[in-house]
Amino acid sequence: MDEKIRNFRKLLDYLLLAMSIICSLVVIFHLGYNKNPEIGQLTNRILEWCFLFFALALAAKTFTAAKSKSSVISRVVEALLLFYFLAVIIADSYYFSAKDGTELVKPEWMYLGIFAILIIEVSKQTLFFDKFYFNPTLLFVLSFLALILIGTALLLLPKTTHHQQLSFVDALFLATSAVCITGLSVVDVASEFTRFGQTILLVLVQIGGLGIMTFTGFFGYFFSGGFSYKNQLMFTELIGENKVSSVISTLYKIILITFFFEILGGVFIYLSLDPEHFESRAEQIYFTVFHAITAFCNAGFSTLPDGLNNTAVRFNYHLHLSIIVLYVMGGLGFGIIFNSYEFIRRWAFNFYHKIRYGRHFLHRARVIAFNSKIIAYTSFFLVLFGLVLVFILEFNHTLLAHESYYGKLVTALFIGTSPRSAGFNTIVMTELAFPTIMLIFLLMWIGAAPGSTGGGIKVTTFALATLNILTLARGKDRIEVFGRKISDDSVSRALGIISLSLIFLGAAIFMLSVTDPDKNLLSLAFETFSAYSTTGLSLGVTPELSNAGRLVIILTMFVGRVGSLTLLVAFIRKAKPTDYQLPGEQMNF
Repeated sequence: MDEKIRNFRKLLDYLLLAMSIICSLVVIFHLGYNKNPEIGQLTNRILEWCFLFFALALAAKTFTAAKSKSSVISRVVEALLLFYFLAVIIADSYYFSAKDGTELVKPEWMYLGIFAILIIEVSKQTLFFDKFYFNPTLLFVLSFLALILIGTALLLLPKTTHHQQLSFVDALFLATSAVCITGLSVVDVASEFTRFGQTILLVLVQIGGLGIMTFTGFFGYFFSGGFSYKNQLMFTELIGENKVSSVISTLYKIILITFFFEILGGVFIYLSLDPEHFESRAEQIYFTVFHAITAFCNAGFSTLPDGLNNTAVRFNYHLHLSIIVLYVMGGLGFGIIFNSYEFIRRWAFNFYHKIRYGRHFLHRARVIAFNSKIIAYTSFFLVLFGLVLVFILEFNHTLLAHESYYGKLVTALFIGTSPRSAGFNTIVMTELAFPTIMLIFLLMWIGAAPGSTGGGIKVTTFALATLNILTLARGKDRIEVFGRKISDDSVSRALGIISLSLIFLGAAIFMLSVTDPDKNLLSLAFETFSAYSTTGLSLGVTPELSNAGRLVIILTMFVGRVGSLTLLVAFIRKAKPTDYQLPGEQMNF
């Protein structure tokens, strides 16, 4: 009997997957393509029947959950989802319209439920990738390619823009920019994109920032009830976790930390806004959600013309600080956030027991991991370095518009931190002094921390290269820091990342000089560095590039997001281990 129930639940899963895909395509057609009101009404009627089917299927799964192997959390969520579906159906049946004819139950609530089913069912299927022979690194690359192609198809829909429909190259460019959390754009997203088009970009940014396999892996585990051992091995590679036993908890932490900071940052953004600058409360909330997500994911997209340099928010320093905190936290990486939380929690625990019971502090060795220390010190130095240098260089340029020293400091902090992958700007980039632009080149190239939503060669690579130089200058044969010796493998990897980045940047700039010879070389180099580091800052050349030039930037954004070294690992077969060692030779430099 239990076996029949499990087979029945599997059948329901397949039906829910098939129906959710079909219904989602219908919803996308309705929102992005259809302009006929009669077809729209017919579409909503069909979707209502599908919605009822989903409710019945969820009810069947809820009532048979006790005989399944699903987790308690999965059962609770399925029950809550069933409650949501029933609430929408009941509200639609009995309170469909108010006395004045105003619709109370919007179709958007129905669309939300359909997409929730789609995410859950598709996420479950990602756990079956372990049955195929897939290099996890190759799977990581292919997942980004698949998401970019899906995003391109969605952005090609007519209702994504107000006026002219996007060409294929422009849609591919924007989808790549969103998935690779870059922020470069060939059109003005604020004025040209409809709310539907902006929402597509936002979803691509959120999934691309987390990584589609991380996103679906979390929901897949959450609703399937467990991971196989092969699943856990696969995800150790995908999320950079060293311990197989920690994969599940790491996935939980990544998702929860992301949503926690986006919600918390959203609250501060909302409180910093002036309601008079928005047509309605819904507009203000949408602005908040959009910028909270794009800031934490270091994407740089904005719903305002001219971005945060718009006259409505140009001098809103509380908003600027909220955005800074979000993209700095997103750029630090999840590892250091985990460590910092553990460190603060342990000290709070010790302090409480010291006050309450008079116990001595319990010290735990290496609460803060070695990599977290490197990231923290290097990031602090780069933030301070960027702030001081920008404040000095721009004091008589872009900072003149800000009367108070507080405003000058906030703006200098924004200019000094945004190039490290965030891409937001509160000033006109072309008005920056030339030395500041050179500084931005360096900051964009360095980028954010590993395991973060930012790009670049990463602060750990930069720190290791700097330590290697200092070690050579002192005549030492090994790098030692924080009581630890850096492995030769890490040094070789850092050297490889730096070399590949410079080679690829040089090749990309060369190709742009061929495809767009009429453009200024400085501007072409700036766009290339911005694309490779997934920053999104621009000197205004991107919209003027030819289609061939845009394809070069698209490739640069993709390589910058997944990593040039990652691409080599994904497509080049690893060498077999050997039992011998050749004689060593010393090279001259």
